[in-house]
Amino acid sequence: MSLRHLPYRIPSAFFIFAVALVGLHTSGNAAPKPDLWPRWEAHDPSSTASADHSKWGLFLGRYLVTDTASGVNLVRYADVTPADRQLLEAYRGDLQAVRVTGLNRAEQMAYWINFYNSLTLKVILDHYPVESITDIDISPGLFSNGPWKAKLVEVEGEKISLDDIEHRILRPIWQDNRIHYAVNCASIGCPNLQPEPFTAENTEQLLDKGARDYIRHPRGARFAEDDRLVLSSIYDWFQVDFGGTEKGVLQHLSRYADSTFAERLKRFEGDTDYEYDWGLNEPR
Repeated sequence: MSLRHLPYRIPSAFFIFAVALVGLHTSGNAAPKPDLWPRWEAHDPSSTASADHSKWGLFLGRYLVTDTASGVNLVRYADVTPADRQLLEAYRGDLQAVRVTGLNRAEQMAYWINFYNSLTLKVILDHYPVESITDIDISPGLFSNGPWKAKLVEVEGEKISLDDIEHRILRPIWQDNRIHYAVNCASIGCPNLQPEPFTAENTEQLLDKGARDYIRHPRGARFAEDDRLVLSSIYDWFQVDFGGTEKGVLQHLSRYADSTFAERLKRFEGDTDYEYDWGLNEPR
């Protein structure tokens, strides 16, 4: 809940308490930490089974705009037909029918990334038109913001939210900071939604591509005219995944930046600012 939704006449003490809680919720330090859900550690290393992501691929092919001029991939939400909304629903049904704990690790990672991204897109379509995903306040709790804590689907008898997928499954099981370049929050400031589904075969390639594309784009990392380093707030909110220090973040950035930017990062000793654009990732 944002402050603009609070009743007009409220006691001043409650108002101060509310401001404090909202501030905690939206600060970088309050970002969810990896919190393993042991239920999803199960997997079958010998399994050759796979989930079918072809419907998701068809949807992306029809509505994702890879904008080479801006460097930001956009979704044509306004143009999605009723038939293709049904296609997205059918894909969700396909994924819910998969016994994911019986897959091997590579198949599982692709499964959860694609599920996260397709669910996020469905949430936007269900509430469209909307200016930002942060305006879709369907999460439980008085001070919750956005859709991330809402239980959206059921997998193997468990009700699951977007936060569950990202922070209780993907991050703690794989412990790969490139996951932040794979899961998409439907915002301009977010790393690009990839134009093809993740699969066991292409996940490594897409994770590296996502990291390179984001870090080499101004919304990921750039130097301002006064030599301040301006980074995406992702590196503040989830610093724990990048070594737990700003130095660890800079080392990560250097790994995927172009050579000129990487060299400048090595010499950098100035101030760092963080920013993020929560505007919806659609053509303007």
